Amino acid sequence: MASALKANLFRLLALPLLLGLAWAVVAGQGAPSGSGVPGTSKAEQAGATCVRPTEEMRRYHMDLIQHERDRTVREGIRVTDGSLAGCVDCHSRQDANQQPVAIDAEGEFCQGCHGFTAVNITCFQCHSSVPATVSASR
Repeated sequence: MASALKANLFRLLALPLLLGLAWAVVAGQGAPSGSGVPGTSKAEQAGATCVRPTEEMRRYHMDLIQHERDRTVREGIRVTDGSLAGCVDCHSRQDANQQPVAIDAEGEFCQGCHGFTAVNITCFQCHSSVPATVSASR
């Protein structure tokens, strides 16, 4: 009985430690290693700020995006500070030829964390993965 209790206690203590280590890897991975040139997104420019603090966005971005979707689709309210298009406009990078790289491309902003956590990105089945000014000119 005592050994089973110790094993369960070990599991309870080990799980948060492992999750913390996994998060440290994701949070500390730095710039993505995709085909985008580091420093070419608006978010990477000096003085750039997001619509929410970084830790809040890492944890709740999917809830914010769904909330905005509901407000836009069901209530007709269109705002830019929490829109998916705003995220793409700010976080997408350019390649060496100054062409936009899809935000969900391998190694880019969205794919970096979603790949690590094994979560599918379904947003871009319908939405543009490059800034609107670029997709509108195609």
